[in-house]
Amino acid sequence: MAINPHDLKKIQAAVATSLHDHWGLFLSEGIILVILGIIALVVPVMATFAVEIVIGWVVLLSGIVGLISTFRMRSAPGFWWSLFSAILGIAAGVILLAWPLSGVFSLTLILTVFLLFEGVASIMLALHHRRNASGNWGMLLASGIIDLILAAFIFLGLPGTAVWILGLVVGVNMLFGGSALISMAWYARSAAPR
Repeated sequence: MAINPHDLKKIQAAVATSLHDHWGLFLSEGIILVILGIIALVVPVMATFAVEIVIGWVVLLSGIVGLISTFRMRSAPGFWWSLFSAILGIAAGVILLAWPLSGVFSLTLILTVFLLFEGVASIMLALHHRRNASGNWGMLLASGIIDLILAAFIFLGLPGTAVWILGLVVGVNMLFGGSALISMAWYARSAAPR
């Protein structure tokens, strides 16, 4: 099914108008990410443990909510699998909160995989923006490349760097991601809606 070129132009115009109308939100998010990134870079060990504790609470709470939902829907198919998943979430959350140092290593591995996929996704998004001439795609491309470099750096530095690398990587990621959003917001502000 081919897209009508006229419809494609209308979609691109709608996207450009939406970006222009909401440039302030992108700018605000970018500034907040840059500030949080700088803080994480200044105190990477504290940022590492903060990230680990937040994730521990999220996993624990998702397990508890899953357990409540599972018992409320006892007659639904897959009860035992849902129960197993909820108990697993609760156990993982308790372990992350009770022994944060051991959780840091596991989360560092997870972050490495996340950065790898985020880097690829950012690069593909940048190339898509380049094809459609819809913004300052260079910063987005740089952000994706930085994510891939960070993923390789983490993997090669294990296990010794696990205590501080998570905070450092999150800080760098926030700094570049925030910079990319700020750059795109300024472009969207100055670009006239089509």
